[in-house]
Amino acid sequence: MLLIMPRKSRLDAPGAINHIIFRGIEKRVIFRDDVDYDNFLLRFGNIIEETETLCLAWALMPNHVHLLLRTSSFPISTVMRRLLTGYAQQFNRRHKRHGQLMQNRFKSFLCEEDVYLKELVRYIHLNPIRACIVENMGDLGKFPYTGHSAITGKCKRQWQSVNYVLGFFSDTERSARNQYLNYMKKGIDQGRRPELVGGGLIRSFGGWEAFKTARRLGLRIMGDERILGGNDFVEAVLRKAGEQFEEKTLVEMKGLNLDRLINTVACRIGLEDNLIKTSLRKRNIGRARSVICYLAVVKMKYSNAEVARRLNISPSTVSKAITRGQKDDLGDSVWQDLIK
Repeated sequence: MLLIMPRKSRLDAPGAINHIIFRGIEKRVIFRDDVDYDNFLLRFGNIIEETETLCLAWALMPNHVHLLLRTSSFPISTVMRRLLTGYAQQFNRRHKRHGQLMQNRFKSFLCEEDVYLKELVRYIHLNPIRACIVENMGDLGKFPYTGHSAITGKCKRQWQSVNYVLGFFSDTERSARNQYLNYMKKGIDQGRRPELVGGGLIRSFGGWEAFKTARRLGLRIMGDERILGGNDFVEAVLRKAGEQFEEKTLVEMKGLNLDRLINTVACRIGLEDNLIKTSLRKRNIGRARSVICYLAVVKMKYSNAEVARRLNISPSTVSKAITRGQKDDLGDSVWQDLIK
């Protein structure tokens, strides 16, 4: 009898490093020409800036994409839904096709930053060499569809967090770039790195040798296929995920919904509910919307699109409002009132 294991929910946390992979359906091409690549990058850059997500590395291949992102207050699912849905619609219109473009849902692995960031940047940026799209490091520096050329200073991409990555190599820009290039060259002969794609007990623990050593010493070992990191990191992520699950359960038990949230925020600010849904540009209305967007999306797990419909604003406005709402002390105060 075939036993099918249930798919685990996606792990997410503000400030987490995520290695993201998505492919075309049936491994079909998702970029047919330079216009497709450029359309994707324009959309990607705009979303990265709007959501204040850090882009640390990226590589666009003909039928799949690798991204290394550090999230802000926006869940990675929100960022990716906007990116993939928008690009698929644009691709289908341009090429006069219908139906699904991407294969299932994207894969996302939480990664321990100090241990794996440099390794993942190198692994992702060497993709075109491994795939024989370019022949060598010189060609890779001219290839426009990875983040490598921005890190080496050959091109500028405002939305790519170049200095953040260079800071892992040296304190000065010139030295950091030289060390980065040397580090990249040393990785060419490593080939495919399955231990960097996905977690699992062995991979999330840091490799087979580390796993065997820990087992010999009788150490407690934790692993999860959604996480790439050491024992303490895996445990911390899973504990945090448990806290998020408890919060979601609390929302359901309390019967919280958008109507109640809007009413509560309106009362705290001294507004009528219907004013929040108008196009009036008043400071207190804007503040109310920001707090509502933050709590609805981040705490109550509503989608940007659903909140946008209820408040009569655009999804991009919701994205910007979330950042403002998170910085407003009123949000946490309202949340405590709702869940007590």
